[in-house]
Amino acid sequence: MDCPRCKNTRNSKAGFAKGRQRYKCSTCNYYYTVNQRSNVKSSDTRRLAFEMYLEGMGFRAIGRVLRISYGTVFYWIKKWGSNIELPSRNEPIEVVELDELHSYVGKKKTTDGYGLLLIDLESGLSLLSVGTGLQKQD
Repeated sequence: MDCPRCKNTRNSKAGFAKGRQRYKCSTCNYYYTVNQRSNVKSSDTRRLAFEMYLEGMGFRAIGRVLRISYGTVFYWIKKWGSNIELPSRNEPIEVVELDELHSYVGKKKTTDGYGLLLIDLESGLSLLSVGTGLQKQD
């Protein structure tokens, strides 16, 4: 660990400050601590955890994959959610109700239905793709 003032590598441990190891430079007698704690995850890891959450993974699954506590993942997502500002629109929005289509396809015994609703929040576009496929009965 180099001294931030004189860049010398000769140092000695000099106690703790706010839970972090404190060092004293042997050359210039400057006291300093490490810049980053060893258990602090990088911003890339946080972003990856957030992307995994948006893809539908649970907190525990994300924690297992990234080898961090699921409580930490939960804290990151909760903190991000409280800081984000949701988009708002003053214009009226048309409502598409899929309940009838779902019941119609669900009652049929010879067809298999599927659907996909895509919403673009920035442009306000909605695209509904619905299809049915024949299914053989035994």
